[in-house]
Parts: sequence; C-alpha cells; structure tokens
Amino acid sequence: MKKTVLFDRHEKLNAKIVDFAGFLMPVSYSSVNEEHLHVRNNVGVFDVSHMGEIEISGSNSFNLVQYLCSNDISKLKIGKAQYNCLTNDKGGIIDDLIVYRVESEKYLLIVNASNILKDWEWINKQNIKFNSLIVNLSDKLSLLAVQGPKAQALCQKFTSEDLSLLPNYSFIISSFAGIENIIISKTGYTGSGGFELYIPNKNAIDIWDALFNCKGFDLKPIGLAARDTLRIEMGYCLYGNDIDEETSPEEANLRWITKVDTSFIGHEIIDKQIKKGSKRKLIGFKLIEKSIPRSGYEVFDINSKLIGKVTSGTFSPVLKKGIGLAYLDSVNIKDDLIYIKIRNNLSKAEIVKTPFI
Repeated sequence: MKKTVLFDRHEKLNAKIVDFAGFLMPVSYSSVNEEHLHVRNNVGVFDVSHMGEIEISGSNSFNLVQYLCSNDISKLKIGKAQYNCLTNDKGGIIDDLIVYRVESEKYLLIVNASNILKDWEWINKQNIKFNSLIVNLSDKLSLLAVQGPKAQALCQKFTSEDLSLLPNYSFIISSFAGIENIIISKTGYTGSGGFELYIPNKNAIDIWDALFNCKGFDLKPIGLAARDTLRIEMGYCLYGNDIDEETSPEEANLRWITKVDTSFIGHEIIDKQIKKGSKRKLIGFKLIEKSIPRSGYEVFDINSKLIGKVTSGTFSPVLKKGIGLAYLDSVNIKDDLIYIKIRNNLSKAEIVKTPFI
C-alpha cells in the first residue's frame, strides 16, 4: 500500500485508515455526519494526495489534449481549469478529470487515483501521433482540498493574492504559507466552496501544520467518507460508481462537457446518442420513505418492473433523507416515482434534479 506524505499526521489524529485505490487513506476522523456538516457550515481540509497529476507540454500539446478530452480545450485560457472526460473508441469514459492550462503549450491533467496507470498508458498510446512531452508528476505532488464557507478567509491568511477575485474553475501559481510556486485552484468537489493546493511533497507537512496552527478558525480534518456524502448531495459523479468505460458522457448527463464537433476519441458514437437518444440515463432520486439507498440496489417502476440500478446512495446529513444516483432505462422513465429495493422492501422515491441541495 502507498502512503501520502501526511500519513503520520492522520495516524496521530486517530483517523480510521482504509485501503483506497492502493493508498492507505483516512476515511474518517470522527463521525461522517459531523465531518460532513462541518464542511457545509465551517471549514475542513482533505488530504487527497492520492490523486494523479499528468503534465502534457510541447508545440502539439493542444492537439493531443483536444483529441483526448470530451470538452473544447480551445475555450481553455491560461489560468483556467475545465472539467472533462477521457473517452475510448466506443464512447465510454476512461476517466473524468480536470484540465488546467498552465502555459500556452502546457497542460496539467488531474486524474483519479485508481486510474493513474491506465490514463498514463492511454495518453502515451495516443501521443504517438502528436509527439508531446508527457510527465507523470503524481508521486511528486501532494494535494490538499480546503473546503467550506470559511475556506477563503482561512486561505487568505497565507497568501498576498486576493482570493476573492479568483473565479470558479480558475487557478493561480503563487506563494502560500511562505512557500513559492503553489498552485491555488478553485474547482471543488463538495459544493461548499474552497480551494485546492498543489504542493511539492517536501512542503506538504509544513502547509498542513500551518493551516491547523492558524488561530481563529475551527479547522477540522475530513475523511474520504464525508467527501463521498458531500459530492452525492451535489449530484457529482464518482468514477467506478456512476461512470466507467461502459458508460458514455451522454448517458451520465455530461453533455455539457461533451463537444462532439472537436472530433475527440469516440465522438461519433456519442453524437449518435445525442441525436437518437441513449438506452439509459443517470438520474437523481430522493427517498420519500425513511431508508438509506446503497450502490447496487435495484430500481423498479410502479408496475414492479426492473428499470435500473442505484450507482451511489447515502443518507443526506443536510436533507435528513435518503438520496442517490441511478441509471434507469430511458424508454421506461414514464413517471417521477420509482421504487428502490432495500432488503426485501420496495421504498418509494421521486426522481429529482441535482444538485439535491
């Protein structure tokens, strides 16, 4: 198992450690509900250093990234970030990622921890046509996500940059806590605002300690379990649950990051789905009855016909209700009411738009 640079800090905080994507990661420090609500109402910090970072540069880097990604990279200006999908020849999602344009001919791709090797091999395979320089920085960088409504006030203590001027999906490279060349970005995966700090491994402990030693803030460490419940409340997809190589961006309601006119890999198949409709759709649902949905639970219609499966589910600490995401056969979505099979009971739920809060 791999460990992040901050592993000893997590142990000292008595975190519950689990194996996640080949890393020993903190899943919780207290209760998931407590950590979740602390991020919604205050400020928390996640160690997400297991995430991958792949740099692509060179005179042909734009053409390679445009070919790889579902979104339109030509719209991405220096200092901006863009949510994206890497797609395969069948229109399936190899990974979802965030692309940063660092310089005119340099891009940084932030990929999921479980997909680093797969993405690396896929990108290099496609690069035969483009001859760009590709560097895997995943083992050299740590990543902290400082999230919550008080994240800006906390982070502002450590930089002379005016963070209030940083729009969503933007970033700067500046000094943070006296350490130069830190990427400070504003993308977020919790829906509560905040910043991501990309830090050389040698400086990660110093910045972690500086954040926790800052007076006047009730900063708490937050584990991956609360990160999951937070993202479900926002209706955000998790790779391996809600999206994978067998699901397309169109099926996953990601048409907004799918620009077929850029001719990315697999665009022809996705274009057909957009024009003719897909066989299934990812929907959000909210339980009417008191229960908790989980990944893998079957979904039925009012006539007890099997029409889909839950991909993500939880009890929302904010709504105090069971919520989740599920793929349904699009031809059978004729009613806003569905039924989730939980143990031996069919629990009534309604289809709702995301985010849930």
